[in-house]
Amino acid sequence: MQRKKQSFMNEYNEKESECVGLWNKCLAIIKDNISVSQFKTWFEPIVAEKWEDRTLTIQVPSQFYADFVDEHFSELMKMTFDRVMGEGTKLMYSIVAESVQKTKIVVAPTPQHNIFNPFASRTRATIDPQLNPNYTFDTFVEGSCNKLGVEAGLSVAKSPYKNTFNPLFVYGGSGLGKTHLVQAIGWEILKKFPEKNVLYVDANRFQLQYSDAHLSNRINDFLNFYQQIDVLIVDDIQFFSGKIGTQNVFFQIFNHLQQQGKQIILTSDCSPKTLQGLDERMLTRFRWGLTVELDVPNQDTRKSILQSKVKNEGLLIPDDVVEYIARNVTENIRELEGVVVSLLAQSTLTKTEINIELAERVIGRIVEVADKTITIQSIQKLVCDYYRLEANDIQTKSRKREVVQARQIAMYLSRKYTKNSLSSIGEQIGKRDHATVLYACNAVNDLLKYDKSFRQSLETIENSLK
Repeated sequence: MQRKKQSFMNEYNEKESECVGLWNKCLAIIKDNISVSQFKTWFEPIVAEKWEDRTLTIQVPSQFYADFVDEHFSELMKMTFDRVMGEGTKLMYSIVAESVQKTKIVVAPTPQHNIFNPFASRTRATIDPQLNPNYTFDTFVEGSCNKLGVEAGLSVAKSPYKNTFNPLFVYGGSGLGKTHLVQAIGWEILKKFPEKNVLYVDANRFQLQYSDAHLSNRINDFLNFYQQIDVLIVDDIQFFSGKIGTQNVFFQIFNHLQQQGKQIILTSDCSPKTLQGLDERMLTRFRWGLTVELDVPNQDTRKSILQSKVKNEGLLIPDDVVEYIARNVTENIRELEGVVVSLLAQSTLTKTEINIELAERVIGRIVEVADKTITIQSIQKLVCDYYRLEANDIQTKSRKREVVQARQIAMYLSRKYTKNSLSSIGEQIGKRDHATVLYACNAVNDLLKYDKSFRQSLETIENSLK
């Protein structure tokens, strides 16, 4: 009996020695083909466990670890195994599970449970995209304020895996349609590629999911879930500000999806350049693709949005009321929709028809409606805001093209909307003489005749003045 036991132990030791020897030969080749830091991080912790039936089983710390090694080094490992052990060699991973007490327990390798075969095909579960069925391109109103965003979104939807707009970063103030636009992109992708996993998640929900995963010691599951997404849409990314743990895990997910050619779509209330409290390495990646701004809609676009809502929801609102709302509710789309809801509620409760008088009362409670006093100062501020200039830039002697154009527009609008003389306008805008103001007005009139882009810009500024 003792001899049999000793013989078994000798045979076991020989097999273990053969297994370790083969793995060490593989490591020597792998080490020559990757960086020192990669080798120390991803290969030194691996332990050769078993060599049997032309299958090498190696022990790795976690499922995420196995996924990462397989994703980044599978070709190198396969080439190495063919060279050391011959073609047809198989690889299996034995996963080390971590208990709550952080003590490591080697889970007995069974084909059904903790053995992971990197060379086998894997199926993925279908994921609920978490998209609002009302947020489609059919219900999204396009205007000059969002035209680039729509065009970029449709381009992404057409070929999300072969697109240079990755990530697509959409930013703008609250209530300008960012969420609607990015979810519309998600629906369009699902329409063209129904087999793909699309997921919409706002930054706060992502943060809560990460916190739950961290507390329950399930970070690997959290990473694995997000790494199988084909199109990831994260709304209000600015809420990651100051949350280091969340940023680190999102950085891993972002890199994984980028490397796999998966599409990432992000929204924020400001551009990557002005985002505060986020790691610079993440901000750099946000700027890799296309950054698109959604602007405040002009009066025509606001009117189109209202008409679309009235039509889609089967409402009865007179055209003159629609016109009045579009003219007086100017900040964002959310306010427009809020006014319509309030208008309908008031009409139903008071059993009165929807007319201008009712609209005036409703809007007066929601937004401040007052006759604007247009001054040279207010015109200068509006023009500078539009061209993203400092308030005093057009007061300087600068000959930069954007400054000169802003200065000329300010003079043109001041002449059109105020009762100030040319001399007074020139004095208040850079201390110019009346001849300079007259020249500026003529230059603007000339540009309006043949420059469509210039006309649209001036129209936007004028609509904001009214």
